[in-house]
Amino acid sequence: MPKDPSIKSILIIGSGPIVIGQACEFDYAGSQASRSLREEGIEVILINSNPATIMTDKVTADHVYLLPLEKKYIKQILEKHKIDAVLPTMGGQTALNLAIDCDKAGLWEKYGVRIIGVDIAAIETTEDREKFRLKMHELKVNVCKGATATSFLQGKEIAQEIGFPLVIRPSYTLGGSGGGFVEKPEEFDQALNNGLHASPIHEVLVEQSILGWKEYEVELLRDNIGNVIIICSIENFDPMGVHTGDSITVAPAMTLPDTIYQHMRDLAIRMMNGIGMFAGGCNVQFAVNPEDDMIVGIEINPRVSRSSALASKATGYPIAKIAAKLAIGYNLDELQNQITGSTSAFFEPALDYVIVKIPRWNFDKFKGADRRLGLQMKSVGEVMGIGRNFQEALQKACQSLEIKRNGLGADGKEVTNQEQILESLRHPSWNRLFHVYDAIKLGIPLKTIHKLSKIDMWFLDQIEELLKLENEIESFTIETIPAEILRIAKTKGYADRQIAHLLGCLESEVHTKRHALGIKRVYKLVDTCAAEFEAKTPYYYSTFDDENESVRSDRKKVVILGSGPNRIGQGIEFDYSCVHGVLAAKECGYETIMINCNPETVSTDFDIADKLYFEPVFWEHIYDIILHEQPEGVIVQLGGQTALKLAEKLERYGIKIIGTDYKSLDLAEDRGSFSSLLKENNIPYPEFGVIEDADQAIELSKELGFPLLVRPSYVLGGQSMKIVINEQELESHVIDLLKDIPGNKVLLDHFLDGAIEAEADAICDGEDVYIIGIMQHIEPAGIHSGDSYAVLPPYNLGDFIIRQIEQHTKTIALALKTVGLINIQFAIKDDQVYIIEANPRASRTVPFICKAYDEPYVNYATKVMLGEKKVKDFKFSPKKQGYAIKVPVFSFNKFPNVNKELGPEMKSTGEAIYFIDDLMDDYFLKIYSERNLYLSR
Repeated sequence: MPKDPSIKSILIIGSGPIVIGQACEFDYAGSQASRSLREEGIEVILINSNPATIMTDKVTADHVYLLPLEKKYIKQILEKHKIDAVLPTMGGQTALNLAIDCDKAGLWEKYGVRIIGVDIAAIETTEDREKFRLKMHELKVNVCKGATATSFLQGKEIAQEIGFPLVIRPSYTLGGSGGGFVEKPEEFDQALNNGLHASPIHEVLVEQSILGWKEYEVELLRDNIGNVIIICSIENFDPMGVHTGDSITVAPAMTLPDTIYQHMRDLAIRMMNGIGMFAGGCNVQFAVNPEDDMIVGIEINPRVSRSSALASKATGYPIAKIAAKLAIGYNLDELQNQITGSTSAFFEPALDYVIVKIPRWNFDKFKGADRRLGLQMKSVGEVMGIGRNFQEALQKACQSLEIKRNGLGADGKEVTNQEQILESLRHPSWNRLFHVYDAIKLGIPLKTIHKLSKIDMWFLDQIEELLKLENEIESFTIETIPAEILRIAKTKGYADRQIAHLLGCLESEVHTKRHALGIKRVYKLVDTCAAEFEAKTPYYYSTFDDENESVRSDRKKVVILGSGPNRIGQGIEFDYSCVHGVLAAKECGYETIMINCNPETVSTDFDIADKLYFEPVFWEHIYDIILHEQPEGVIVQLGGQTALKLAEKLERYGIKIIGTDYKSLDLAEDRGSFSSLLKENNIPYPEFGVIEDADQAIELSKELGFPLLVRPSYVLGGQSMKIVINEQELESHVIDLLKDIPGNKVLLDHFLDGAIEAEADAICDGEDVYIIGIMQHIEPAGIHSGDSYAVLPPYNLGDFIIRQIEQHTKTIALALKTVGLINIQFAIKDDQVYIIEANPRASRTVPFICKAYDEPYVNYATKVMLGEKKVKDFKFSPKKQGYAIKVPVFSFNKFPNVNKELGPEMKSTGEAIYFIDDLMDDYFLKIYSERNLYLSR
């Protein structure tokens, strides 16, 4: 049946601020769904409190409400708009829980709003562990032996019956919060208690443990008449026991015999049909016993999930876009395949490549955290590699992580301590994949590795093959290596840098040699149909093969470098800037080329840029794309530190950087040169010095006086910054820093204790400067700007201070020859404004200011970078009403043994925006009164 004509307006509920377990995959889903509904002429009203996303942008919906995700605000919206239906499946668990709350309160019924895309009964069956168990029995799907408990006593009785080891899973939680494995009876009481408290309805499922079984996921879509398609199967490299969000995953499934896969498909369809007949997307998780291939249903999510974003990027099938159309009445056979533009959407994608997803963790931000992986998700982001085979995809994913590795192995960073490796195989942490490689290299038998890790032998064989190849390469030099072996290494995903390490030569020599031998990257289309039909969407990955499918056009082009995986300090706000950079360059008539490797984001959606290269933001990959595409230049100032770090290489290879040039970017990063620039312009800054070892640090501290702020150069999110108050602390921190980042210039600043902190963002074209916003932090100086509450405009800085900030911002922007965006941080003490630092790039606060003032500043700045416009060409008219508060959001609950202490290193995972009319607002008064609570060193 075609679309339902009675639905003219739809409310989409977002997922709120980014926390561990619920990240920007929902920004991607929500943005895609909204665009999909607007194509159908439907008015879209959207509520979400996250200012850093494209989802909450004017380009996405007809009406955007940046409000907290609470019942009372939903009620306000329902009173203001005539809304026909609500779509709660695009905002993760947060949106589903809110939709259920509103349903229980009778809100939807009162305002005549239908729930589409899912039904409440289905959510309750999947979230309530007991209902789920009973439903699976009824459908004849195996589940683990267990029962639900709503009290401590009940839980103890169930445990006695099942025996250990067992697992605890709380109802209605996200990212496995409160869940865990219990090996021994003495650990049970504490775990049961945690689980009962984590569940909003204080209910847990206590069930047998299937630790070490193989884990799979299936992504499905179903329409109103019951047509079901399987989008893709995903296999977890890590067996049961690690949350899927923390698992390395591979698509399509690699080790599933076809008979078992067919059985799993049938079960997935039976499970989806069994929980309710709604039209939309669904994700089903299974475990398979490696001994006898018995399949057990683990859980089912009747909504767009983290895996749906991955499956969409892996197959090119836009799940959220199609799910939104199914929710308004269309059937699959009435819709078009978005990639080919000629075939129907009622088909199952076929892949002639492999994708590998690897999560990205930030344990270094949480001192004392339990780094072992388990049922609670702990990763903050993820990367995806696409290759013609598993090994190539694996190496490309490792190259995308930005953890100072050049891929898997071949970089001299192996661990050789046998005890440490065996422990890591047994108890997985973030680096187990690398330790599997190290174990094979050490000669630990594959059988032993499998016994300890339960990782499938097929994967272990694949990694062993890589090591055999490395041994062979090491027997040659750059002069003697045969072309055939060099080609094999490249088809298995090895970077030139890794091969250079094995041959003992330079990366550039390997690049030159393979180009001379004709071993060059070609680009293949992600086309959903294994090249059976012609694809219309330019979505590419690289490999080493004969035929190149990416044809260079003769239009003027610009490359935008993405920001790679989400991490603390560099999150979705940079993706927001990249997307707006792409859209602005398109408006100026450029062909836009996006390079990024993050499957969760809007920037890697295939219909944003003119061409998307889903590749690591890693020098070799970028350089090859630039050689192929011959762009006018590259935009580096939108993709955070990831893109900025590549500026020096681009400069060295003679590639034009669009906007502020490398010299200025480097000058701002090099504290010594930057302070000389401030001195020349009579701008005050805290006294400082640069040191290269611990002895120099002690000498300098006598001159500067404690407390001191110690910080390395070229970092984002305050990485490794610390306030020290005596020589002993200083010495130990400097030694640690230089061990971690050898050869770095470390800065010591006299720390302005008790100062007020503020920051300004501006657009500059080299002649004129326009300040887009000045924000004042609520906490005192010493807490990273990303972790502090901040208010736009400032709430109690007098005119005298504001004038100094404005003057300094303009002077610095011009002195740095800024073309594009710049962010400057200030400390204010005794009516004097000091400069802490300047970053000539898009900052974390730019999207916030765009939303608060309702102006597209990134669009303007990109046009300035491209030289298409001058600052004076824009009519700036910010909407200034009341105040906007930036609210930092933390995920400390994932690390129960870590104290919530804040300092100069950033720890928040996301942010929300909260509007107030005046400073007598209760919310403002509360946070202002607590401003000194968490300050630590």
